[in-house]
Amino acid sequence: MQLENSATINKAEKLQQAVAQAIAAGYQLDREAFEFLSELASTEDPSETINKALAALNDLKEKPFFIRKELLIDLLKEPALSKELSPPPAQEATTLSKPHITESKSAYHPYAKEVAAQTKIIDDPCSKLGSDGAVEDYVEYFRDRFKRLEKLLRQRIDVKGAASIIDAFKASPGVKLKIIGMVTDKRESQQRTIITLEDLKSNVTILVPQSTPEEIKKKARALLLDQVICVSVTKTRGALLIADDIILPDVAQKTPHKADEPVYAVLTSDLHVGSTKFQKEALSRFLLWLNGKYGNENWREIASHVKYVLIAGDIVDGVGVYPNQVKELVIKDIYKQYRLAARYIEQIPDYIEIIIIPGNHDSPRKALPQPAIANEFLETLQETRNVRSLGSPCYLSIHGVEVLMFHGRSLDDVISTVPGMSHNNPEKAMRLLLQSRHLAPIYGGKTPLSPETGDFLVIERVPDIFHGGHIHALEYGTYRGVLIVNSGCWQGQTSYMARNGFTPTPNKVPIVNLQTLETTQLVFS
Repeated sequence: MQLENSATINKAEKLQQAVAQAIAAGYQLDREAFEFLSELASTEDPSETINKALAALNDLKEKPFFIRKELLIDLLKEPALSKELSPPPAQEATTLSKPHITESKSAYHPYAKEVAAQTKIIDDPCSKLGSDGAVEDYVEYFRDRFKRLEKLLRQRIDVKGAASIIDAFKASPGVKLKIIGMVTDKRESQQRTIITLEDLKSNVTILVPQSTPEEIKKKARALLLDQVICVSVTKTRGALLIADDIILPDVAQKTPHKADEPVYAVLTSDLHVGSTKFQKEALSRFLLWLNGKYGNENWREIASHVKYVLIAGDIVDGVGVYPNQVKELVIKDIYKQYRLAARYIEQIPDYIEIIIIPGNHDSPRKALPQPAIANEFLETLQETRNVRSLGSPCYLSIHGVEVLMFHGRSLDDVISTVPGMSHNNPEKAMRLLLQSRHLAPIYGGKTPLSPETGDFLVIERVPDIFHGGHIHALEYGTYRGVLIVNSGCWQGQTSYMARNGFTPTPNKVPIVNLQTLETTQLVFS
């Protein structure tokens, strides 16, 4: 028995070293190649086979990203190839040591494989898009935004009796009342804030004076242009109103939906395949983990319950997205970027449901809402997997838990506008979007908006999980019963990030237990 255990451990160590050698040399093993190598480890040293593969690949002008099973089989038929090749340096070969690739004594039987997926698309913008971009379209777009958000505000008990701006002008001096309007201008000077508020028929100037309590002044400084709010005011003798309080549409405390069985969802985003900074080694470990081939028993137990993988945009790095990007591209053709991305994504076990939405680096238009990534880009992937490609934002239900997926381009505008916001704390910025009940309040910033027939960025339905990306910093938290997750990235620091003083946190993955909404973070660096 001890000899059997010793043999199993030795086999696992050999397999681990062989995979580490491939990754250190810049290659990935696809699933069939890994399984073949695992079987081979019972009778032969898999490192020798990998050394042969690396030697053969070294002679090729165009080197593949994946080592396939067919290559390994062919190499075993050619004993003439040298077995004298040196392994990679020791420090490279041990990069997978904690946690390590697992060849467990027990067979891997994923719990999620026996569970049927329960996916329902609640709202997808793709069928609604069709603006001409005329001036009249923008007028109707903002009128629709105002009406939708006014309706949400009036659902609050403390806002139901709000008056129109015209009625506020008619009020007697000293009267206190509430008005709803869109912020069209905001100026700050000497600890005072002057706000211009507009409704469908009129506009008014509101003063937040220096003597106002600090809490109200803080609310005023955090206001965004084009945000629809309610302001509690006091009428003066002139046309000016004095702010007593500021009320956002916000979300009410809710009891979230939960799954009736322990299935998990992996929330991730920002792969940026095609970039020189793409973390292919870490993503390879992640894919091995999903297949029960990486990590300790605890990690394998978590992987066995994964039923859904939700990818919130920036599947590829794209071309011409930021200045001098071409210098940081290993693949300069977006179709080839998607083909390579498909090779990675197809390694996810076929019993796991995959949902993807676009980001600003992806192929669809940049203006929000974004349509889904077209099938012509996902053709290679769709040949092997049934992947749901939806627009951004979209609402879906997985095992009864409602998820709002949104790439998050507008977070740049929020972070650069609101005092105290930071790229290091994206959850805080996402919380403000929930409080505003809008995914991109600011018009005219870094986020292009399309004037559709309605404003489909209003958060009318409060989700159980709000999943975003774009910021490249993993952070999550809970706000009034909503789990907020910004899912980090799989890309190292680019020159553009460095110039803007931002350091990403790649290779960290949040996994949500849909039965409890508890979140676990795994690191694949």
